[in-house]
Amino acid sequence: MGPGANGGVRLDFAVVGGGLIGLATARALLDRRPGARLAVFEKEPELGLHQSGRNSGVVHAGVYYAPGSLKARLCREGRTALKAFAHEHDIQYTMRGKVIVATSASELPRLDELKQRAAANGVEGVRELDPGELRTIEPHVSGFRGLHVPESAVIDFKAVLHALADDVRARDGEVLLGRKVERVDEVAAGRVVVCAGLQADRLARTEHRIVPFRGDYFVLRGPSAGLIRGLVYPVPDPAFPFLGVHFTRRHDEAVWAGPNAVPSLARERYRRLGFDLRDTLDLAASRGLWRLARRYWRTGALELWRDVVKRAAVREMRRYVPDIDPADVAFGPCGIRAQVVGRDGTLVDDFLLEHEGNVLHVVNAPSPAATACLAIGARVADAILA
Repeated sequence: MGPGANGGVRLDFAVVGGGLIGLATARALLDRRPGARLAVFEKEPELGLHQSGRNSGVVHAGVYYAPGSLKARLCREGRTALKAFAHEHDIQYTMRGKVIVATSASELPRLDELKQRAAANGVEGVRELDPGELRTIEPHVSGFRGLHVPESAVIDFKAVLHALADDVRARDGEVLLGRKVERVDEVAAGRVVVCAGLQADRLARTEHRIVPFRGDYFVLRGPSAGLIRGLVYPVPDPAFPFLGVHFTRRHDEAVWAGPNAVPSLARERYRRLGFDLRDTLDLAASRGLWRLARRYWRTGALELWRDVVKRAAVREMRRYVPDIDPADVAFGPCGIRAQVVGRDGTLVDDFLLEHEGNVLHVVNAPSPAATACLAIGARVADAILA
């Protein structure tokens, strides 16, 4: 998009980025300022080509997040709002339930910590499971002990995305596709919100840098797909900042395993060998990533190995579901998540907003950003109006 691309008309509000958070923010702004001149600028010719349309579709309940944290509050608020939004727009919202599975006694302290977090965050119905109780919920899952989270759900986030766009248009806002913003000062608007996801650091004057992590899924087919009823997750490993193998029966009944987490040599090329020179050079220049890699190189190497060697991935899956047939496991879709990594090699684990004059940048929006999109949009709208 070049100067004057919005027709010479000065907008009251511009939102750069037509993902879940951008559209939820636009909707919230029009609810707070009815009649405002607002446009959403999306660089792609259609919605949902990046993070918002490339996820497993899980609606998180709020078990993992530290009590009192912004992530915990936004997850709970966002889940409630998303469920109501789905009902209002006739979008399927399926309560699958989740089991978090400990495979050894060494994982029990962490499982107990998750139970305490769930209670503090107001997650309802969470209970511990012995091996027999675990099998009544997931008959083919093997574990030492489990935690059942009945509130966990699945949804089609692409359907949510399109419904949000319809709501923006119904409130007389514009959703402009194929309109790439190279610099924020190109946009003629009183106030601008930038929700650029994987490109967030390139549009903001910020010291923070995005590191793209590719997550590749496997798909279970045939008899093996019938081994999973809902969501099956591991106990998070404190030695690595990502979750590890997990299974999701999606809204369309497809069963996905994953994703893994490996640094991506391209921010927006969705295949295992995707490469972009600029993105690769930025990655190589990231001091934070090199420090992160030194800290977790063994686990990272295993993630890479399981990413390209299917039998290694299947071996990990069978720790939880022993009856999986390797012949039923196929390479599946890919997503790339935007993650800010600090110079010290730590992941910025919470949502991060930065003001720059009349511009507000959403610099970091990690999981559960999709679950929490409506709550995040409301918070971002209030922040730009403050």
